Amino acid sequence: MKILYGVQGTGNGHISRARAMAQALAETPSIEVQFLFSGRAESAYFDMAVFGDYMVRRGFTFFSHAGKIDHVKTALNNNLWQFMQEVRSLDVTQYDLVISDFEPVTAHAAKHRGVPSLSISHQSAFLYDVPKQGQTLIDKAIMRFFAPTELNIGLHWYHFNQPVLPPIIDLKPNDSHPKSGAVLVYLPFERLDSVLTTLRHFSSSFICFHPDCQNAAQDGNVDLRPLSKAEFQQALFACDGVIANGGFELPSEALSLGKKLLLKPLSGQFEQQSNVTTLEILGLASTMESLDINAIRQWLAHSESQRVKYPEVAEAIAQWLAVGDTSTLPELHEQLWSQVEFPEHVNDLLSDFWPSQRRKQAMFNMKLPVGSNKKAKQY
Repeated sequence: MKILYGVQGTGNGHISRARAMAQALAETPSIEVQFLFSGRAESAYFDMAVFGDYMVRRGFTFFSHAGKIDHVKTALNNNLWQFMQEVRSLDVTQYDLVISDFEPVTAHAAKHRGVPSLSISHQSAFLYDVPKQGQTLIDKAIMRFFAPTELNIGLHWYHFNQPVLPPIIDLKPNDSHPKSGAVLVYLPFERLDSVLTTLRHFSSSFICFHPDCQNAAQDGNVDLRPLSKAEFQQALFACDGVIANGGFELPSEALSLGKKLLLKPLSGQFEQQSNVTTLEILGLASTMESLDINAIRQWLAHSESQRVKYPEVAEAIAQWLAVGDTSTLPELHEQLWSQVEFPEHVNDLLSDFWPSQRRKQAMFNMKLPVGSNKKAKQY
């Protein structure tokens, strides 16, 4: 089977998830995959060896400033005509299947050419009845039409009786890593000077990665570093906790390692606001609306770490794709969620609003996701 795999490159979370999928697909002999990335300049990608000879397109990019989505800059810096040309010129007919992780060029090209398509993304979870916060009609339209596919597989921290799968995590827990005692800070959508000013109020040690940092430097109690996949993972393994925006992939990694979380969602970004709401419902993270010194101080002093054990989702999806029968998606859902292990307090919270018998029965009442043709399909 030949697969074209499109990845939204605006955020590093999509790329991190794609790395795990690339490794899993490379170990599946019956599958040959070509990756395509869009959403950022080609020179801005880093640590991409696992993707082989990947393609790059401009696609669409979302711009932010000082922790908020900049709608004007987003509109002015995207070229609809060029996007349409990229869609028309991309030959997807040589592939058996197009997969999109919220990547619009490959998704629209597959729709234009009538090639089978599938989304595997966190964004696809919001097509279903999962917790949402601040979603507007524009947000709904973006989720449905930005990267449309025939079949939608959402990824989330909990299934909420919906056809979504657990997170795809690009790391393996390893207790042998030495602990640094520092707090990892990754707030790429905040101004770097604002982050540093906030962190200087504390005696704790911080390791801060930021896209505006070009060279490693020490700023008082802050170890400031440029973006690097290897160094970031090392810091994540060693840290005591993580302060981040409200993305999906980094909190997933932190939870799998048992790191305590403090999240500041990107203002005006309903996905991040919804993510934070979900983790609050599950009792797995603390939150703040701004770079709040008091909230950070309280979190440093009182928050406890929580570990969630997630299965090897990327490997399971790769094996499922190799079979090529979409009618087995409910079985894949049941197989993966049955392996998830939550902290005891999370199980107590879940049992309060969703009794175990109802959860079990839901597994057998699964429907194919929105956008499917409601029939078993062979790729």
